Amino acid sequence: MDELLKHCTLCPRNCGVDRIMGQRGVCGAGNVVKAARAALHFWEEPCISGERGSGTVFFSYCGLQCVYCQNRAISRGQSGKEISTVRLAEIFLELQQKGAHNINLVTPTHYIPQIVEAVKKAREAGLFVPVVYNTSGYEKPESVALLRGIVDIYLTDFKYMDKGLSLKYSGTSDYAEWAKLALHEMVSQTGGAVFDGEGMMKKGVIVRHLLLPGCLSDAKKIVSYLFETYQNGIIYSLMNQYTPMRGLESVPELCRKVTEEEYETLVDYAVELGVENGFIQEGGTAEESFIPPFDNEGI
Repeated sequence: MDELLKHCTLCPRNCGVDRIMGQRGVCGAGNVVKAARAALHFWEEPCISGERGSGTVFFSYCGLQCVYCQNRAISRGQSGKEISTVRLAEIFLELQQKGAHNINLVTPTHYIPQIVEAVKKAREAGLFVPVVYNTSGYEKPESVALLRGIVDIYLTDFKYMDKGLSLKYSGTSDYAEWAKLALHEMVSQTGGAVFDGEGMMKKGVIVRHLLLPGCLSDAKKIVSYLFETYQNGIIYSLMNQYTPMRGLESVPELCRKVTEEEYETLVDYAVELGVENGFIQEGGTAEESFIPPFDNEGI
């Protein structure tokens, strides 16, 4: 584990910093896991949240740093508490004990080595529910490869196809390049989706796309690429929940919600392509009240 943190290139930023010695890269994470919430979460896709909730661990820091981030309190590291890998394994087991359908790791990339260790410890102690890797999609395939046999379900974003949009909104022009490579590795690990008798996902890949205001054309390119490459071998999740947050003065075009017409056009486009396996959202999802409190519950 230490070797991966001494010259950290876990994500495509390839900062190369020595996190063991206290250096920080773009994400801001150190060598100790920091998390801000571990609780049952009911706002994921139905096959993830189910009736009992998803056992969600929200990690602090993020390597992508989107200007419109809805979880800014944790992505910038303002909230959270440092914990050991032993404690992280205990948290997984506690969530399982509470009835969680799965263990859901949110923004986990910069803690891959610690997560691998914690999942192994937890499984030795009785963890049996699936592990969900909930990511922005900005991943290196070789880092995702470290999760083979650890992660059962990949819940990944595909945010942009256009280099200009990804540079403007997330500070990197190579998002799509890495998202494609990482997704290929995820699908190769999991194969087709597997569900239990209650409709809960046990294995597979869900690809989310959050439609941004004015970005319908790029969204269509993403859905087209995904369908041409994977057809219905993945689960699609088209989201309309974009919520304008404070501090968007530099990108005024993002200071509004997505219109019903924009979203319905995207959904219709996906259906026309032949997308059959997917989730869509109805009105009322674009609200700040859906953002959980990052108050160290369960940590």
